Amino acid sequence: MPLLFFLLLLPLLATASPAPVTVLTIDGAVSPASADYFARGLKRATENGSTLVVLKMDTPGGLDTAMRDIIKGILASPIPVATYVFPSGARAASAGTYILYASHIAAMAPGTNLGAATPVNIGIGGPQSEPAPVAARKEGESSSKEKEPDKDKPSPSAPQSTMSQKQIHDASAYIRSLAQMRERNVEWAEKAVREAVSLSADEALKLHVVDRVAADVEDLLKQVQGTSVSVGSKTVTLDVAGATLVDFDPDWRARLLSVIASPSLALVLMMLGIYGLMFEFSSPGY
Repeated sequence: MPLLFFLLLLPLLATASPAPVTVLTIDGAVSPASADYFARGLKRATENGSTLVVLKMDTPGGLDTAMRDIIKGILASPIPVATYVFPSGARAASAGTYILYASHIAAMAPGTNLGAATPVNIGIGGPQSEPAPVAARKEGESSSKEKEPDKDKPSPSAPQSTMSQKQIHDASAYIRSLAQMRERNVEWAEKAVREAVSLSADEALKLHVVDRVAADVEDLLKQVQGTSVSVGSKTVTLDVAGATLVDFDPDWRARLLSVIASPSLALVLMMLGIYGLMFEFSSPGY
C-alpha cells in the first residue's frame, strides 16, 4: 500500500518541480559569433523546456547587424529573456544598451553601468569628426586673412554630417521603439543615443531604465518570481523559484569566431589584406 501511494505521488512531484532556467553568457564585443551563439542557446533552451533564459552580459558594444540579430531573436523568442549585466564592474555599453532595452526583463548587478549608445563607424572611409571651430575672438574683432566661405559651394564635410545624422536618427527611432514596447524610459533611451549619456545600476533602476538590481542570478530569480511578462501575444507568469540553472557556455568555435570577428581585430586584418594587395600589385609574382 505505501509503495502504491508513492508511485501515485511521483507524477505530482514531477509536475510541481519548476522548469529549468538556461543561462547564456556574452563577454566581449557583440559580433556575428555572439549572434550565432545566442541563437543556438535559445534553441537549446526551447528544446529542454526552459521557462526563462538569462543572458549574462558584459560588453563594450559591437556590430549593428549582430546586435539586431540578437534583438530579433529576443523579440521572436517563445521563452522570456532576462538580460543581466553581470558581474559587478561589467557594462552594457552601446549595443548592450539596445539588447537590454529589448529584453523582457532588464537587470543589472551592483557596480555596473549602461549607456553611451551613439552609433559610430569603424574602418576605412568612415565619417571623421567635424573640424574644430575657430577659436572665439573678442566681440568685433576679425581677421583679414579669413574669408567668408562660399555659400554656393557645398562643404566637403556635408555628406559625412548627413550620414552621421541618418545613423543617429535611425538608432534613436530603433531604441525608442524598443523602450515603448517594454514600457521603459523612452526619454533617457534617446539621450543615450543622441548625447551618449550613461547610468549606474542604481540610477538606471530609479529612472525605470531597468527592472531589477540583483547580486547574482539566484537573487534575480527570487526577485522575478511571479512576475508577468508579455511574450508575443500572450502573458507569461514566471515560476522560477528553486529552478535548476543550465549553463550553456560558448564552445571553442564560438570563442574562436568571437576573437576573429572582434571589430578591432577585423579592422587590423582588413588593413593587412589591403597592404598585402598593394605589395602584390607593386611586385607582381613576388
